[in-house]
Amino acid sequence: MRNSSDTIRRLKAGLRTTAIATLLATAASFAVAPLACAEDANAPANELWNSLKTDVFSNKPIQESAGLVSIEAPKRAQDAALVPVDIHIDPAKAPDGLKALTLIIDVNPSPVAATFKFGEKSGVTHLSTRVRVNDYSFVRAIAETPDGQLYMAETFVKASGGCSAPAVKNQDEAKATMGQMKLRQFAQQESTDGKAPELQLMIRHPNNSGLQRDPLTQYFIPPLFIHELSVKQGDREIFSMESGISISEDPNFRFDYKPAGNSPIHVEAIDTKGNKFQDQWPVQTAGL
Repeated sequence: MRNSSDTIRRLKAGLRTTAIATLLATAASFAVAPLACAEDANAPANELWNSLKTDVFSNKPIQESAGLVSIEAPKRAQDAALVPVDIHIDPAKAPDGLKALTLIIDVNPSPVAATFKFGEKSGVTHLSTRVRVNDYSFVRAIAETPDGQLYMAETFVKASGGCSAPAVKNQDEAKATMGQMKLRQFAQQESTDGKAPELQLMIRHPNNSGLQRDPLTQYFIPPLFIHELSVKQGDREIFSMESGISISEDPNFRFDYKPAGNSPIHVEAIDTKGNKFQDQWPVQTAGL
């Protein structure tokens, strides 16, 4: 996969807001603000988003979702480094599926968490993953339909310190298992609801953000994360992803899809050092 100029612009959009995010985090540690201490605090104003969306999408209009896409996340995260995010696409309102979906976390040092591109007739209507959230923030899903229209859904998450939180594993253990993959398959329900089968992809990788410190030396751990991912059945792409530092350690994705015969599922991931990881699995038949 090659980065397009649009995607490069999206993934680098966080550079212009890093200073703002740092100031917000510093202020939160020294000041008592209603947003940081009140359980029922209202979400902040959209000034940051109004600036950010121009960096990511230029002047392209973004419409309210109107049910085409929805996003769910915990209102208060138990672990800011492992915040579950669920995105649903309504097939009745997007009969041709989506062309792309961009996941944005407003206050993160690099706000564009990931951009997903979907294969034609891939049938993806649900996608979930885990992200880092650096401070109280809107988390947004911006869907692009095949005709180029943009639709946005958002939710507000109370979390703090996700991008600099210590790694769960030590670095030696992380390196020893880096690139190992596991695919869990959920068979299509034998019912009249027509629910599509689901896959859950788990990848061993530290996904270091560059903002974490080594607990012994206290030096910053250099950034190292998966930034390209491709999931295919045979030659047909289900989705591809280009991501930044906001996807959590040991990336995890669960999604539905429309099967195309019995061709195997093939996954390829590339990290920021150019390491390439690949694996494939036969498609399980219904009832397994």
